[in-house]
Amino acid sequence: MKEAKKKKKPETSIGVSISALGAFSVYLITGLFLAVGFWVIRNIYFVDLISDPSLTLRLLWIIEFPIVVVIYSLFRRNPEKCSYFRAVGRSIVGLISGALINAFGAVSLGAPIGMQSLPKTIHWSFLMSVFTVVPASAVFGASWTDWHRVFASLKPTGNVEYMILIPAYGAIIGGWFGAWPMPLDWERPWQEWPICVCYGAIGGCIVGQIASLSLMILLRKHKNMKLA
Repeated sequence: MKEAKKKKKPETSIGVSISALGAFSVYLITGLFLAVGFWVIRNIYFVDLISDPSLTLRLLWIIEFPIVVVIYSLFRRNPEKCSYFRAVGRSIVGLISGALINAFGAVSLGAPIGMQSLPKTIHWSFLMSVFTVVPASAVFGASWTDWHRVFASLKPTGNVEYMILIPAYGAIIGGWFGAWPMPLDWERPWQEWPICVCYGAIGGCIVGQIASLSLMILLRKHKNMKLA
């Protein structure tokens, strides 16, 4: 009877851990694919964000998305219950859901909604989803507890969650700062939507990656000092 009355302990989600060096390798690989995307766009299609932002953004997220999914699906929660291909599948759902959320947020904050701007907004939203939502979708799936704890409560546990949280917020904050020059009357071509916002998001994501690596190293040193 006493055992029946005992409260069941909540299940904790278990995933694969990673070292700071491993996180650096992940950032390096995904960054190289992004650089390859820019190289392909420049040297094969002969365009860039200024001359053809819609095509550039489309190619960028199409090239970057697969490698992000392939890598972050390795760190999925409860791998004994969630297969690798299931993690890939929910990453695709996360890509679409994240694009809708980013598009809604951009339009709410003043992004143009005309037919000429619509393809740019769509592909920018998909790229932002790759930076912000897809990694978490691959790892957490539909676990509201993990999403709320990491993104809302800002209580990540472990290096994988730092890899998800800090670059995502970095991309969002970077995109927000990148939008500042848009209303200024400098009449520069890079002020058009969403060119400077895209550069800001990429820069913010990189800064977030550096910050997350620094935090991983500091936390490891602090843990070693406590054990000593």
